[in-house]
Amino acid sequence: MPLTLAGPVHSELVVRKSRFIGCVQAVPDRAAALAVVAQLRAQHPDAAHVCWALLAGGHSAAVDDGEPGGTAGRPMLEVLRRQDLEGVLATVVRYFGGVKLGAGGLVRAYTDTVAQALLGAQKLPLQVMQTLHCAVPYALEGLLRREIDAIGASLLQVGHGTLVAFEFSLPQAQAAAFMARLDDAAQGRIVWT
Repeated sequence: MPLTLAGPVHSELVVRKSRFIGCVQAVPDRAAALAVVAQLRAQHPDAAHVCWALLAGGHSAAVDDGEPGGTAGRPMLEVLRRQDLEGVLATVVRYFGGVKLGAGGLVRAYTDTVAQALLGAQKLPLQVMQTLHCAVPYALEGLLRREIDAIGASLLQVGHGTLVAFEFSLPQAQAAAFMARLDDAAQGRIVWT
């Protein structure tokens, strides 16, 4: 089962006068990751490189940001993959210390920076959520609201027209059983859309 992170965790490593500042954090998608990277570039304008790796939404990315090809982003991405993470961004800001590390030294430095941050990270099982839409007569609005609250689903939207339209999300593994339970309780008067 894929895991995600409860919150951002930082690490710092100094290798032969170069400073590597790492962070691992949960992100929902590539757009959110790009926003984080842009923010890091603004916070560290004198940094030589802002390298990053992303696993989110079934997509991956590995960016070396000027380091020799395959020495930063890809090794960082492999650390995330080995931990079976999903929806996670790893970033490393490098301040060059004047001493070249060579390809092997760069791979070790970027890998170690991300691995060190992950050591302190709280990992949580990733739950795939499903959004459901349904409409019920006004007489069943209270029942549906109580059932949604009881299961801990997130009520996203309610619309009142000829019927009461609900939009809510819950873990995908619970969706089918919940829909069946609601159909029984409402005696087939729920319209699923």
